[in-house]
Amino acid sequence: MSVVAEVSVLKVSEIASKAQLMIAEVERAIVGKTDTVADAVLALLCNGHLLIEDVPGVGKTTLAKALARSIGGDFRRIQFTPDLLPSDITGSSIFNQKTAQFEFRAGPVFGNIVLVDEINRATPKTQSALLEAMEERQVTTDGISRELPNPFFVLATQNSIEMTGTFPLPEAQLDRFFMRISLGYPERDSERTILRTQQADQPLDSVREVISMKELLKMQAAVREVFVHESVRDYVVDVVRGTRESSQLHLGASPRGSLYLLRAAQAHAAMHGSEFVRPDDVKAVAVPVLAHRVLPRAELRMRGGGAGEVIERVLEGIVAPVPVA
Repeated sequence: MSVVAEVSVLKVSEIASKAQLMIAEVERAIVGKTDTVADAVLALLCNGHLLIEDVPGVGKTTLAKALARSIGGDFRRIQFTPDLLPSDITGSSIFNQKTAQFEFRAGPVFGNIVLVDEINRATPKTQSALLEAMEERQVTTDGISRELPNPFFVLATQNSIEMTGTFPLPEAQLDRFFMRISLGYPERDSERTILRTQQADQPLDSVREVISMKELLKMQAAVREVFVHESVRDYVVDVVRGTRESSQLHLGASPRGSLYLLRAAQAHAAMHGSEFVRPDDVKAVAVPVLAHRVLPRAELRMRGGGAGEVIERVLEGIVAPVPVA
């Protein structure tokens, strides 16, 4: 069932404190990755979906499970494979011989936190079924549309190294993801801590609900109310247009990128206790929000450069406005 948020506006200080509670709780299971965990919480507050591109074994599944436990949400996991069908995700109608009627059996996409493991292993048709659910927040089977739970958050993963037998997501589908992040390998001290803490116990078992789903929905609504001065809004537009005008990119960020960059900056400001968005909030989220929406030229990739590097240069070339409340 969907959780309906009550009509009330949270103070920024409440958003910041509750977000920190979530981050701290998830960090019981994910060691030494505060910034990455914060990005995941930020995407959740923006009601967006998250793509994690990384090597196996760095904690992607653990991150998704810990997020679900921190909000008391229903966790589902879908392993994408080449033979996976759209109905394996959305569900299908099955004939009940006792009632002589077809009954809908919901698929694993009907969850609050849905982990899609190795999204690029499935065929484009199956990928499209998931991305439709992400965009429309509903699935349609047998001509009937069914709403997905609220909140609904997809955390998809893909292996950035092993590409054999994969179906890479095209740019139009990548654009549906709110952010793309990477966990990366832990630092030496963090890895030592992981070995010590997981020798006898599983830290994930200690993660508990720290905010309710009703509170999360209130936070999601409140984040959109964070004040944005016209000059900061213009700054967001200039940054996105800068990616379109860059000679190092074949493809710049879409208008959806502008919208998501602004929302991410609002959430970043709220999570840090600010009642208005500063240019530094925009800079802090620009790379994870925009990097997967642009297409670097071949010569840049040959030099070992990437989209994040170009976006950093775009930010350096644009004069940020003076913060105004």
